[in-house]
Amino acid sequence: MTETRTGAAEQPRAAQAPLVEVKEALGGFLNEFSQFQNDLNTRFQKQEERIAMLTTKTMIHARPALSAEIDQTAPHKKALATYLRNGDDDGLRGLEIEHKGLSTAVNAEGGYLVDPQTAETIQSVLRSASSLRAVANVVRVEASSFDVLIDTTDTGAGWADEVTDTTETTAPQIERISIPLFELSAMPKASQRLLDDSAFDIEGWLAGRIADKFARAEAAAFINGDGAGKPTGILNGLKLPNTIWAWGALGYVVTGTAGDFDAINPADAIVDLVYALGAQYRAGASFVMNSKTAGAVRKMKDADGRFLWSDGLAAGEPARLMGYPVLIAEDMPDIDVDATAIAFGDFGAGYTIAERPDLRVLRDPFSAKPHVLFYATKRVGGAISDFAAIKLMKFGLS
Repeated sequence: MTETRTGAAEQPRAAQAPLVEVKEALGGFLNEFSQFQNDLNTRFQKQEERIAMLTTKTMIHARPALSAEIDQTAPHKKALATYLRNGDDDGLRGLEIEHKGLSTAVNAEGGYLVDPQTAETIQSVLRSASSLRAVANVVRVEASSFDVLIDTTDTGAGWADEVTDTTETTAPQIERISIPLFELSAMPKASQRLLDDSAFDIEGWLAGRIADKFARAEAAAFINGDGAGKPTGILNGLKLPNTIWAWGALGYVVTGTAGDFDAINPADAIVDLVYALGAQYRAGASFVMNSKTAGAVRKMKDADGRFLWSDGLAAGEPARLMGYPVLIAEDMPDIDVDATAIAFGDFGAGYTIAERPDLRVLRDPFSAKPHVLFYATKRVGGAISDFAAIKLMKFGLS
């Protein structure tokens, strides 16, 4: 009897075992399903964030450069945009950004040093303009002037032998040429309504206007500047016939005809000009003339009927005259009586342009309402640094 009751009691326990296993299996399944659901939700959330990020990038790239960089780069970008549009300089106060030794800062009257990206845009336009800076020596300085030291004489020397006393020889003489920096300015304007339009490319517009003004003003000064509040140009100064040339003046050769080339042998004057320059300078020399003069010169032929002028073989290469590159500078004078319409020389040695690397923009919303004026300034100077490195052609008899 006892055995019968024991077997009957164990039968329900045996029947309960599968139920426990089912519950455990179901619990494990639910736990795995919950983990899978959480993982799926996480992936969906990441996918939505990625789509939102791509959408934001697309919207940003659709905006002009200034708007795109706000909130994405340095704080001075956002501050500059706000300042240009509405004159609010709160974001600029106390802002100091250093980049390669240059400071992007704001002073009490609201002046602003242009950020490096905008300044580089302007400088690239200046280098591509028809200016003497394309062939001259360009240096950047932090002072108010730049001094060039030139050894104008040779060192004395002589032959010696065993029995003759050696005598004292002459020492070289050093010439100091000081190039002061002058202030070049431009003042473009835009309406306040245009500045309020967030789709307007403020940086590109401002850079283009300032670059055009600066390029034309300095190109003219490097050729004809009188040194009074502006650089001294290559044509402003003492000129002497090359046969009696002396330091402090530029030497010139004449065409032999007043206001024109010689009627019979016009190319002879070009040859005379090239060989009036010392051999040490000819390797790096180039011609400088305006388009009207170039139109007359490119028709010349040598004694064998070959043109002296040849166009560049590749895009961007300058034309060449007798094998030397030609810079077309429209500020050079036209062919006229006694005009020095053609220059030839190593301008990298002969002319130095000194400039400060910073540009300054002052916003003026009051003087030209409803327009806003942007007064931009830059300091630049230029002068002849080696009088032996440049020769001129004079269209005259003597």
